[in-house]
Amino acid sequence: MDASSVRADDLLMLLAVARTGRYTAAAQLRGVDHTTVARRISALEDALGGRVVSASGRGWELTPLGQHAVETAGRIETAMSHLAGGGVETDPVSGVVRMSATDGFSAYIAAPAVAALRERHPELAVEIVTAQRRAALHPGLDIEVVVGEPQSSRGHAVELGRYTLGLYASSAYLARAGRPARVDDLEQHRLVYFVDAMLQVEALDLPRRVVPHMRDGVSSTNVLVQVEATRAGAGIGMLPCFTADRHGDLERLLPDEVSESLPYWMIVRADSLRIPAVVALADALREQTARAAAMLAGVASAPRVSAARGPRARRATASGGSPS
Repeated sequence: MDASSVRADDLLMLLAVARTGRYTAAAQLRGVDHTTVARRISALEDALGGRVVSASGRGWELTPLGQHAVETAGRIETAMSHLAGGGVETDPVSGVVRMSATDGFSAYIAAPAVAALRERHPELAVEIVTAQRRAALHPGLDIEVVVGEPQSSRGHAVELGRYTLGLYASSAYLARAGRPARVDDLEQHRLVYFVDAMLQVEALDLPRRVVPHMRDGVSSTNVLVQVEATRAGAGIGMLPCFTADRHGDLERLLPDEVSESLPYWMIVRADSLRIPAVVALADALREQTARAAAMLAGVASAPRVSAARGPRARRATASGGSPS
């Protein structure tokens, strides 16, 4: 290895590839085209005498040599930020952090956690991608929050907490269609839940196990759509308690017979653990989840929205925002 031929710009280019997982995304981050990224990475590998990235189904991943080089790149970036600030110590919790989480977690755990964190660190920006999928440390993401324990050993994984799924229906629907008194009665109603063919998380197949003959009414990949469809009377929803309990027009059904506790897991990309902003966000998510433990478990009601504040009422008061 010829250390004298290693260019700082090439190390910063590698840092961009490590953060995004793709040459095209790294090119946008650095303000160049993707062929320049490929050329600079190749030059860095020549200077270091080995591969710094390897291709995978999830994009470009760091080799052991690349991880060592990225640590140096991080120190260079910090030094340059310090220099750009006129020698004044800058807040290390800054820049862009990218995360992925389920719809409900994003809305009621991640959003308030990020808002509180940004009050203390105003130069921080967080991008949240909502998705219901298995953990895979998708390219460009620093943090993923998923349902169920990850099967992959990639990244640093920790269980954040648990939440409860339950059956819910609107008061108006129950008055019209009747209230199920036992599990067998559910077959007379339509289910509001995930699109079965697109469900990637095995732990979420509770309705198929408990009421296999219950027909679908409205199916959506978005849990907040499921909540609103249930409120509108489309059927009986299998919903996270913390998304349903906040609505005064929803009633929980058969809680002793139909209930499922599921874990949230957080996976942090290994090379992102050295970034103060990523560590700060991971800590904030862990703390917010702990504070919301009772709400997530369905044993303490979330802040409730009056049944009168249905779709029409919310349109009339749009400036006040929507709870979901």
